[in-house]
Amino acid sequence: MATPHYDLIIIGAGLSGIGSACHIARTYPQKTLAILERRENMGGTWDLFRYPGIRSDSDMASFGYNFKPWYSDQVLAKGGDIRNYVEETAREFSLQDKVHYGLHITGADWSSKDQCWTVTATHEKTGETRRFTCNFLLNCAGYYNYDHGYRPRFEGEENFKGTIVHPQFWPEDLDYTGKKVVVIGSGATAITVVPAMAEKAGHVTMLQRSPSYIMAMPDTDKISIALNKILPKKLVFKLARKRNILFQRGLYLACMRWPNAMRKFMLRHMRRQAGPNVDMRHLTPDYNPWEQRLCAAPDGDFFKTLRSGAADMVTDHIDHFSEHGIVLKSGQTLDADIIVTATGLDVQLMGGLDLQLDGKSVDLPNKLTYKGIMLQDVPNYAWIFGYTNAPWTLKCDIGGRYICRLFDEMNKHGANVVRPVDRDGLETGTGMLDEFAPGYIVRAKDRMPRQGLSGPWKVTMHYGKDKKMLVEDPVDDGILQFEKPEATTTRDSRPMTATA
Repeated sequence: MATPHYDLIIIGAGLSGIGSACHIARTYPQKTLAILERRENMGGTWDLFRYPGIRSDSDMASFGYNFKPWYSDQVLAKGGDIRNYVEETAREFSLQDKVHYGLHITGADWSSKDQCWTVTATHEKTGETRRFTCNFLLNCAGYYNYDHGYRPRFEGEENFKGTIVHPQFWPEDLDYTGKKVVVIGSGATAITVVPAMAEKAGHVTMLQRSPSYIMAMPDTDKISIALNKILPKKLVFKLARKRNILFQRGLYLACMRWPNAMRKFMLRHMRRQAGPNVDMRHLTPDYNPWEQRLCAAPDGDFFKTLRSGAADMVTDHIDHFSEHGIVLKSGQTLDADIIVTATGLDVQLMGGLDLQLDGKSVDLPNKLTYKGIMLQDVPNYAWIFGYTNAPWTLKCDIGGRYICRLFDEMNKHGANVVRPVDRDGLETGTGMLDEFAPGYIVRAKDRMPRQGLSGPWKVTMHYGKDKKMLVEDPVDDGILQFEKPEATTTRDSRPMTATA
């Protein structure tokens, strides 16, 4: 059977993959495109996670696609609604037939001779090995392992007579009505699960080693609701998107510039929300705001649950599991029928792809990342890695636009190969996310590409700067190396033509 060849292959049919594909399909409708997705459904993260209360922790005006407004009064969307939004977008751009499902990508090898990528995948239902080739490869597989989350083993957990659940693999038939539940963790997942489960559970206890910052935010956009009465809804959406992006950026910069003042502000905020009966030891993190991502509580639902008594918080360390619950280092025992291990993600860059150049694996920790979207010396390859301090999808939007501009520039040069080259020898040991400190990132620092000290080699995590760099600045900056077709090339390497 002949190996199918495409101008472009996108790995992943989640928010990043579909969003990037929309930009490219609209600009280059004549090009051949395939989207390879491991799951049997579209949606990525929002198809995988099904735990109670699953939702975004960013407002949908800025988390949704800029080219497809999210018209809803609700600020934080539910997981199922986001999944439907991705599918609806794919239908609008006629992408649904371009997705190949059930494919676990095991490797991608660039051939200098053929000047193309060979992507190898296993069809998980049949075990069949499938291969595809392409001129350009765009990886939108996310940043964590879909096979398992971060799940430390606890002493004596085999003795526990109840049910242990990890949120990444939530059983559809789990009945927690009237049950005693302990949720281990203090991150965004725990802050979501606790109030959602408390609606039916007998009681929920959130067990944490250390507290997180939690911000109550409105679950309805009252400003947009009012403006919709007098302005066109597209304009209202644009205003909401700009307002929310500026607010998020302003909050982050304030935390970086005035950490002590913002810490006091956040602690006062949580005290007001939690009420006088909650011990502030459980709401006083040992780090400054935005050294880790803030947790969002729509309409303060987490704090309402604490005030009602349906849930409580315990800050301690686990000694061991017993038959009936958890014994803590302090000697306290937490009885439980169900234990939820909201202990985090296992970071896996690029879907665990074994990226090779002429059969030799690329050593990611020894490669610089270029404009946060390409890799040093790696030809015709890009990846979407979103923001840690803003909605992930903002990077997807400007990243997709940059890929189109990159194709335009390749056409101008008559080139079919492009790669960023570090001509100045910007050697540095700085990882691309060294300044971000949540556990799942710290555990994965040795797997991260590096960043330079300045210019396009430095990862800014700044939407405004990135937008200028990716959407406005010249593509040909003297760092990209454009290469024309070799006489020995066997694949069709004609430049792709954009539509106006």
